[in-house]
Amino acid sequence: MTNQPETVKFAITTPLYYVNAAPHIGSAYTTMVADVVARFHRLRGHSVLMITGTDEHGQKIQRSAEKQGIAPQQHCDAIAASFDALWQKLNVQYDRFSRTTASKHHAIVKEFFARVQDNGDIYLAQQQGWYCVSCEEFKEERELLEGGYCPIHTNQKVEWRDEDNYFFRLSQYQEKLEQLYAENPDFIQPESRRNEVLSFVKRGLQDFSISRINVEWGFPIPHDPNHTIYVWFDALLGYVTALLDPEDAPTLENALKTYWPIDIHLIGKDILRFHAVYWPAMLMSAGISLPGKVFGHGFLTKNGRKMGKTLGNTIDPIALIDRYGADAVRYYFLKEIEFGQDGDFNETRFINTLNADLANDLGNLLNRSLGMTKKYCQSQVPEVRISDFPNNHPLKSMGTDLSDRVIEGYESLNFSRVCEEIFNLIRACNKYIDEQAPWSLYKQKQQDEVERVLYAVLESIRLCAYLLSPIIPNLCSDIYQQLGFELDFNNRTLINQPELFFKHSCWGVLAGGQTLNQPHPIFNKLELRDLDSNP
Repeated sequence: MTNQPETVKFAITTPLYYVNAAPHIGSAYTTMVADVVARFHRLRGHSVLMITGTDEHGQKIQRSAEKQGIAPQQHCDAIAASFDALWQKLNVQYDRFSRTTASKHHAIVKEFFARVQDNGDIYLAQQQGWYCVSCEEFKEERELLEGGYCPIHTNQKVEWRDEDNYFFRLSQYQEKLEQLYAENPDFIQPESRRNEVLSFVKRGLQDFSISRINVEWGFPIPHDPNHTIYVWFDALLGYVTALLDPEDAPTLENALKTYWPIDIHLIGKDILRFHAVYWPAMLMSAGISLPGKVFGHGFLTKNGRKMGKTLGNTIDPIALIDRYGADAVRYYFLKEIEFGQDGDFNETRFINTLNADLANDLGNLLNRSLGMTKKYCQSQVPEVRISDFPNNHPLKSMGTDLSDRVIEGYESLNFSRVCEEIFNLIRACNKYIDEQAPWSLYKQKQQDEVERVLYAVLESIRLCAYLLSPIIPNLCSDIYQQLGFELDFNNRTLINQPELFFKHSCWGVLAGGQTLNQPHPIFNKLELRDLDSNP
């Protein structure tokens, strides 16, 4: 008896989103990407843990709750629920939702703090400077805008602080971090983000404060309750807390036993420094191995302009999904934006892309192919032999190594390439049908040739749907079911099997004689309707 290969484990995180406001399209974008990567690994039969959640402490939250006249926890509960509701609408299948107000998280933070303190990397000192509550960060005077405004939160004046804080000795980890980046060039991606970090570290690392006074909303410093642990030192550990199984006691040993180290932290580029500099240094201090990769993606704009409430041009992700559907939103953002770069949302381009790709190229191809199979083959997959198709057959030749190219695209987070590779085959199918004209072959009583043409197209559609399923799972499930399979790409039990991927990612899977289901459109053409107007 041969030993079964060990199951591949894979863990990915979104940021733990700050609960100062309801989720926006930027947080939806990061979470969509994380879900696509997680689904891809589940499709391959890997054991996956996808972590998302909310970062809920800090003075900004405390003040937001005060303005509303409610308790901070009540404010956090409401905003956390709004994130979860959006993830459900986006068809995001996360495994853990980490909240930094959880009691288990408090225990993890205390244990981690003790490790770092025992290592001599925490000390008390005076902190003076201009502080932005919205950033939860001290600013250098040269960074400030005229009038003492924060360069990021331009409507927020900074406040002068002169207080004792506890500090983390980040400066002690200068050489270790430089060694990490040199020995692991893929640790920070894409390269533009890596270069930003290298430039920042090269200027010399300063110790950073990890506590605040007069802030009640947070965990107290274990040995000095007058101080509250600063939000980032607390928040980053939410990734670790999320690793605990429900029945586990909240210890670092239990949290780190199965899915640590995290394979990929997906973040926006605005929090790159915390994840690529502070976080690895903190882990080094605590004697914990480092995550595999930090990927900082770009920002989104709308019609080429930065989005903001003051500009009145934000995108409500709920409204977008309600109007066009989760798969439409997922497909546009994954295909049209090169992950890692800044990307733009334009509703006209959104409509045109979806109509061209999903309604016309893919949807019409499926519909016409099933229609012809119904007419010429009584809605059954033609009985053909794969050996009847030469290796240079236009569809078989593209389909044979398609999964290799698509796997490479998913693994490198190049989703634009994934979509382009798959749609190259879809467009080739449409061209092939037009050239072969099975309706003419049927009239000429060339039934065998009709069946070979239809089999090649149906099988290519199936392969494309399988490989595209992490991005548009609902549409791909519909395609598979119209092709006579019971597979549902939202059902983890059905798809999370290595042997299934080995079979279904190859060209030539459709079984002759398999009964096809009644064809129906998978994606109706969209009409342009201004998102800012009523549905």
